[in-house]
Amino acid sequence: MSQNQLETTSYDIENEQEVYKSTNLLSRMYSKKKVFISFLIIVFVIIIGIAAPWIAPHDPNEPYFDALLQPPSAEHWLGTDNLGRDTFSRLVYGTRVTLQVATIAVSITLVIGTIIGIIAGYVGGIVDNILMRIMDVLLAMPSIILAMAIVAILGPSLTNAMIAVGISSIPSFARLTRSATLSVKSLTYVEASHAIGTSHARIIFKQILPNIMSTILVYASLNVGIAILDTAALSFIGLGAQPPTAEWGAMLSDGKDYIKQAWWLVTFPGVAITIVVFAFNIFGDGLRDIYDPKAEE
Repeated sequence: MSQNQLETTSYDIENEQEVYKSTNLLSRMYSKKKVFISFLIIVFVIIIGIAAPWIAPHDPNEPYFDALLQPPSAEHWLGTDNLGRDTFSRLVYGTRVTLQVATIAVSITLVIGTIIGIIAGYVGGIVDNILMRIMDVLLAMPSIILAMAIVAILGPSLTNAMIAVGISSIPSFARLTRSATLSVKSLTYVEASHAIGTSHARIIFKQILPNIMSTILVYASLNVGIAILDTAALSFIGLGAQPPTAEWGAMLSDGKDYIKQAWWLVTFPGVAITIVVFAFNIFGDGLRDIYDPKAEE
């Protein structure tokens, strides 16, 4: 069989696998009630974040000094904080900030972790050893501690919190990608491509990357919840969002001193974090079960 025939056959097989996976994903997601509900929650939260300027009844940073620490009412649906700012409006705008931070942080993890993992798994040898030893050193530190150290170096800000959370999750993502790359690299059609002289770039982008994409996407969806929690934790201790930015972790930090007299200041942001993180975790677990049916057994 010629090189062109082998590459065409390999390409057809890959396309058939992708079509099957896409169809399987849609049908099985709708058949799993928990996954479908979590998906709807995620879509709902994204819509709230996008439409925040039209949903929020007040400016999230505008103080109402005649309505300090007011409980939920018709005027302020979720009450006000110690500066008289509308809690509902801040919660809605906080949705936008939280999703933005989580998206950017996960994107940093996804891009850098995937590159490191594929290079380590595909090249192997001393390159693999060096990259994985560096990842092992970083993995020795809990992700939140590593993120705190990075923010301490860069300085407290929401942007630096995004970078820190993204970098702190790279080691585990890189090791996962490396493992998936090694599995695909040993497949027959990849070895056949090597034998007929197919370029390394074509093998990586046409054969390895498409076949590990499901693993990457599943782990990325699970990592969104971790990114939201880590960002909220950084903001809670003053290393993330800075006043007057409406961010859920910062809202928890502002409300902790008034928890006895204004329960709503910590309750609603805490519930929002719990629901969104839970939804992303359920959705990620569902994707893992769909792409790997053996995981359900």
